[in-house]
Amino acid sequence: MMNLRGKINFAELTDTGRVREHNEDAIGTVADIGLMVLADGMGGYNAGEVASGIAVRIVTEQATEAAMREDRGDIDPHSGLMRQTIILRDAVYRANKVIFQTAQSQTHCEGMGTTIVACMFYDNRVSVAHVGDSRAYRLRGGAFEQVTMDHSLLQELVDRGFYSAEEAQRSTNRNYVTRALGVEPTVEVEVREYEVLPDDVYLLCSDGLPDMVEDEDIHLTISTFNASLDVVSQQLVDLANDHGGRDNVSVQLAQVLDTFAAKQSLFARIAGWFS
Repeated sequence: MMNLRGKINFAELTDTGRVREHNEDAIGTVADIGLMVLADGMGGYNAGEVASGIAVRIVTEQATEAAMREDRGDIDPHSGLMRQTIILRDAVYRANKVIFQTAQSQTHCEGMGTTIVACMFYDNRVSVAHVGDSRAYRLRGGAFEQVTMDHSLLQELVDRGFYSAEEAQRSTNRNYVTRALGVEPTVEVEVREYEVLPDDVYLLCSDGLPDMVEDEDIHLTISTFNASLDVVSQQLVDLANDHGGRDNVSVQLAQVLDTFAAKQSLFARIAGWFS
């Protein structure tokens, strides 16, 4: 198994916020395999906590087991996706199935669901999977950008030209998600792959951060305190709470220290001789 210790620094923090009684967010990081998972649950009687907890547990378990079984970075010929991306996507599919079945069988969990965003680093690349409006951002050099697109009613209205991105930032109707885990037997998981460079910083967060803090201020905070990811995570949570803390807020950070190319298998090297 490819071990990423010393190649990437990780930090994470979750907080109930200033208004909610319970924290329905869940987070999990497995540094050795470069995995971060964040889920933001919804549902009455604290069922959101159940849904997000299941999502993080299932994705973490499935991705870890798959990574330990076989450490290959092959490209799937059918989808063109790296194997690690397929591992991540299939783990999210599995989480959806378990949450849906739990909601059907447990009356106190009826109607529960969760958003999710997860990423997995491998071979100088990162696979990102998401459902809903939990987000992934990347800071590269001076450029800070959102690399996921919200599955929300507001984003659909932006895509169709009814709102500008600036108007959407100020909208009060930001939390109507059009996709979530556990609501239907199957779900469409959006997956993307990105090249990773040394000094990149990746941020995963629940909507409790961008709903309270402008992207420019998130960017400034990461840039200012990036000598310590733990300080960055605490500063981001404090900012969200200082601006009202109307929701639970969770952040996960990964800072790339060095390249982490996968060792080519003997078969791949031999194949390369004849190509």
